[in-house]
Amino acid sequence: MAEPAPSELDAGSSLAVSLRGVTKVYDSGVAALGPLDLEVNRGEFVTLVGPSGCGKSTALRLIAGLAAPTAGTVSVSHLAAEVRGHHSIGFVFQEPTLMPWASVRDNVRLPLKLAHAPTSEADARIDEALVQVGLAEFAHAYPRELSGGMKMRVSLARALVTDPDILLMDEPFAALDEITRFRLNNDLLALWRKLHKTVIFVTHSVFESVYLSQRVIVMTARPGRIGAEFRISATEPRSEEFRTSAEYAGFCRQVSNALAPAYAGQAGA
Repeated sequence: MAEPAPSELDAGSSLAVSLRGVTKVYDSGVAALGPLDLEVNRGEFVTLVGPSGCGKSTALRLIAGLAAPTAGTVSVSHLAAEVRGHHSIGFVFQEPTLMPWASVRDNVRLPLKLAHAPTSEADARIDEALVQVGLAEFAHAYPRELSGGMKMRVSLARALVTDPDILLMDEPFAALDEITRFRLNNDLLALWRKLHKTVIFVTHSVFESVYLSQRVIVMTARPGRIGAEFRISATEPRSEEFRTSAEYAGFCRQVSNALAPAYAGQAGA
């Protein structure tokens, strides 16, 4: 049975996503989320940070329409994207989940193929997406020939190729080494500034959440709720200098302190 899609926000609304009184209880009886109230404005970069099992990924799945809430309402701004004939949501998962037998180009083509996009239009979109993530010269390479960071760039290109209004990212850089992760953080911010997408990002990293976001949402232990919220009012565009600034350290300290209660009761904490 198909999950019901999120309802649509009014086309004139400044909101991209609205969750009101949302809960999620799985068939096993595990209460994963909520009640959760969250609003994300169009063009905003918001990060959810919290302990494992607190419902961060569940919240993304509800927004994407991949699961249905047990209670409450999930509303997403679909209309502008549907009028353009594009998908409204792009999803980047923690694992790249690339088809090993397909080239970079064909992996990026997949959502357009499923949407039956004309070949000429699809080719143009693929070219653009690969340029955006810096992989134009690797279009005909195969996943086995790529580094972990490059595979994640392919996954990002695949999400961007449909020109979504909203980009959902579920710990996409968690498995990467620190240098690669920093580089991809910088590239993601540059893309966000250029493309004006709404980004909802999930991470366990306080440092990553503060560096990337306009707003950091700290979630409680399961069932996940909003425990605290921080607006990161740093000067834009951010650069490597921000990472070593007292301002950055101060924001990281605030977020870490807000997270402490969520980790206090966990085994091994």
